[in-house]
Amino acid sequence: MALPSSSPDVERLARDIRSGDRTMLSRAITLIESKRADHRRNAVALTQMLLPQTGKAVRVGITGAPGVGKSTAIDVLGSMLTRQGHRVAVLAVDPSSRRTGGSILADKTRMAHLANDDNAFIRPSPSSGTLGGVAAKTRETMLLCEAAGYDVVLVETVGVGQSEIAVADMTDFFLVLALPGAGDELQALKKGVVELADMIAVNKADGDNLARARLAAAEYGAALHILAPHSPNWSPPVVTFSALKGDGIEALWGHVLDHRQRLTASGELAARRGGQQVKWMWTMLEERLFAPLRSDRTLKTALPRIEADVASGRVAPGAAVEEIAEMLKL
Repeated sequence: MALPSSSPDVERLARDIRSGDRTMLSRAITLIESKRADHRRNAVALTQMLLPQTGKAVRVGITGAPGVGKSTAIDVLGSMLTRQGHRVAVLAVDPSSRRTGGSILADKTRMAHLANDDNAFIRPSPSSGTLGGVAAKTRETMLLCEAAGYDVVLVETVGVGQSEIAVADMTDFFLVLALPGAGDELQALKKGVVELADMIAVNKADGDNLARARLAAAEYGAALHILAPHSPNWSPPVVTFSALKGDGIEALWGHVLDHRQRLTASGELAARRGGQQVKWMWTMLEERLFAPLRSDRTLKTALPRIEADVASGRVAPGAAVEEIAEMLKL
């Protein structure tokens, strides 16, 4: 949605978001994603104003290789939750997508139920930007969704590599989806995703795949046993489910709630969220500091020459940093 040229009425926008107005929520997220200085100031004021209404949602990060059935799983899980009376927001972290709206818009066609559910809200990641920038905007979007009354936020990583770490760092529970078949567990271990997992769920556990799914779950379980749990209050389970048939979805969500109860009781959830808030601050600051590197025309013109001088050994890295800092007047 295009923003008006004049600054929006932030207090009215906050009031409309608190009332659950989806149109105003979309407008506020567009404000958050804007790079204009006046919009950024209004966005900061808006998030600060809404902060008391945030923090109550269950935040779940979801990842998995292409073809694992993430969209179907999110659609089935989200629909089950809305039937139970929850309001569900689905967000994405995808730094690689530079298409308008981001790749999750295509997923809307595969999230047929949630896309038409009045109690669900689906939002792509910003259409371009660095991982830090996209992740920061997704975090701010999460806060707006919580202020609007969404009590479950599902954050999907549709990129690869560092995006999984970013999503794990902004959620309470990190769910890794896997497929039946030999070698999956080793591939996941190689990427380090298993080390982040609060649960591994093997999808497509139905029909002829059922035995293979159970075998894959056993292999993942064995892999997890050799890793030290990243929480003293939780040992990541491995489950099987079928997004296509809906089998195992309730049990899967039960583990998410069990995890939340344990970490809340021990105080770990509050401590983890506090640490995440500080990380968000530094991520946003780094993005702000690096913004001139991408926008200053003089510097962009000079950078290839500076990099070539450093690569060839003609200029020391420290001297190059001083030259860049002088150009940026740091």
